[in-house]
Parts: sequence; C-alpha cells; structure tokens
Amino acid sequence: MKFNTKTIHGGQEHDPAYGSVMPPIYQTSTYAQSTPGGHKGYEYSRTHNPTRNALEKAFASIENGTYGLAFGSGLAAIDAVIKLLKPGDEVISTNDLYGGTYRLFTKVFEGFGIKFHFIGMENAHRVEEYVNERTKLIWAETPTNPMMNIIDIKALAAISKKHGLLLGVDNTFATPYLQLPLDLGADIVMHSATKYLGGHSDVVMGALVVSDKELADRLYFIQNASGAVCGPQDSFLVLRGIKTLHIRMQRHCENGAMIARFLKDHPKIEKVYWPGFEDHPNHEIAKSQMRDFGGMISFVTKGNDYDEAIKIVERLKIFTLAESLGGVESLAGHPASMTHASIPKEEREKTGVVDSLIRLSVGIEDVDDLVDDLKQAIG
Repeated sequence: MKFNTKTIHGGQEHDPAYGSVMPPIYQTSTYAQSTPGGHKGYEYSRTHNPTRNALEKAFASIENGTYGLAFGSGLAAIDAVIKLLKPGDEVISTNDLYGGTYRLFTKVFEGFGIKFHFIGMENAHRVEEYVNERTKLIWAETPTNPMMNIIDIKALAAISKKHGLLLGVDNTFATPYLQLPLDLGADIVMHSATKYLGGHSDVVMGALVVSDKELADRLYFIQNASGAVCGPQDSFLVLRGIKTLHIRMQRHCENGAMIARFLKDHPKIEKVYWPGFEDHPNHEIAKSQMRDFGGMISFVTKGNDYDEAIKIVERLKIFTLAESLGGVESLAGHPASMTHASIPKEEREKTGVVDSLIRLSVGIEDVDDLVDDLKQAIG
C-alpha cells in the first residue's frame, strides 16, 4: 500500500458493529464485563480505547512502524521516552530543538539525575565524541526547530547501532509524507500530532511509533502507568486529519518553496533558513532523506533589529501571529519571545535563534495572497 492510500486506509477497518466507515468516538471511561476479567478487550479507557487504538494503528502505518502510541501532547510523548532511562544515564541531543523539549530535559529530568549533552548535529559524526558507557539515547530533530538544520538520520543510526544506543527522531516538521526515520534506522519516531498530522489547529496530541516489540511494551507500560493519554474526541480529529495529510503537505511544500524564494530575493532580508536551497549546509542530505522540503521557514532581517522583527509580525494580516505550526492556515512566530523563550538568551543565540528571527509555518492558502501579506508587512 502506497503512502497516499495509507493515510486513508492504513491500519484501519470498518467498525464491526454497524460497518461505520469512520471509527466511532467511543466516549466512555469504562466497559462492561460479564465476569471479573471477562471483557471484549477493553477494561478502562486510560489503558485502551477503540477510537484511540484506531489512531495508533494509523500512526504505525504511515510511519512504516509496527506499534503506535497516542499521548495527550508531544511533550507527554517525549516524557515517556525519557522515562525509559534511569538516574545516571546520559542523552545526546541536538542543540537546536523546540524550547519545550529543552525545558523538559533541563528543568525536569536533569533534576532526576539524567544528563543531557546539547550539540550541533549537522555533522553527525560529532555525536560519537560524546558517547560513553552511560549514554543511552540520541535525540534528534530534523529539520530542527527553528533553524531548519538537517541531520543525517542514517549516520546517527549507524552510531547508535555501533554503541547499542536508542535513536529517537522528532519527525514533526517533516511528517511521514516527507521522511520516514524508522526506514533510515531510527528506533523511535515522535510527533507533536498537534501540528501537521492533525493539521487544523484544533487539537493537542503527541505520538510515538516503534517497530521493536520489547521497546513498544515498555512504552505502553509507561503510557498506561503515567496516564498521559489523549481522549477519544481528539483521537477522532487527528485520525480525520491524517486522511488529508498527503494533499495538505503537497500544498505546504509548494507554497513554502515560493515563499522561501521570495524572501531570499527581498532586499530587506539578511538570511533565509530553508533546506530546499542548494546553499543550505546539508541540502544534499535533505534531498536524500526527504521527499520535499516542507513548509517551515525562518528568516532574519538586515541589521538584526528586534523592534523591526516585532513590527513585521504585528503587521501581518493573513499570517496569524501565534504559537504552534502545521495547520492549514499560515502562522508566524517570534521564537525568542514565544516558542523558545524558555531557552536562555546566550544558549539561544549560539544556535542562531537571535532576537530578530521570525519563523513561518506556511499554510495552504493562495500563495499570491501570502506573498502580498509579507510584502506589506516587511515594507
């Protein structure tokens, strides 16, 4: 089954009760038993829910995995991964990552004795310099948030296999339409399903996908024991969103390419970060591991002027100034004061997240309207 068909049919079956094409929303917390322990596969909705299970099968299908898990948020999904570790263990992570992930790692799990190394992974072989007997996990985003750096997943997988480590990849920006980390050697794929998988800015959810049964069993245990699951209504919404993922991503990519080129040619723009440019440092790796280059773009204005960046995002009319990304509507954000505000200024700026950086999530509107909006906002 090819990807465009998987988004609609992958892992799915018609409801056995009445043949419903879409899985019903099983809005229930518990299930009747004929005798203690005698049930139809469901006891309590924290552990299992038919609507959530349908979504988890869809997650696994579109990522070419075997086991999917749905959580209350992307951070809840990452939280479950780090709970595989114990005090004294170490994690090697990219230094350019979502601010919420950085906050979870440094403000929560460092307090439990887990050590994190944040390094640039554009040259994947740098990772091996930080591996020691306590290292248990490599955690990567690609493309990264918000600098759009590209990390070689195959190279990381070779390192992780050599040293017996787990490799987790945040695939939120690329989606399985553009990139399949499990096929490239990763052990765990994570999504903030709030973003492109849901696609309509109306739900908060996280996802994990793995192929190894032992790893899946450990994560299912943590999911049930910690309880950070999503509800059936949200599961239904994301399952519905996945069915149009392929056509939405085509338009995100088309519009993103046109916006990136417009910005690159604009006399007031200093730098545009988008992996589709041939002068992007890892453009060739992006070409080899991605189907296209996505709809996420970051840029800085000439002069690195904080006040000017704020004025631009405030003047936008079709792009909405808001947190998040990946919806059908175009969004703009100021990472230094929004998504990455939890990262200390000195650490942010080391990775390029300067005060004038603007991040765009290019939606699926008419691209001419989006270009006109940017023209009037930039001036």
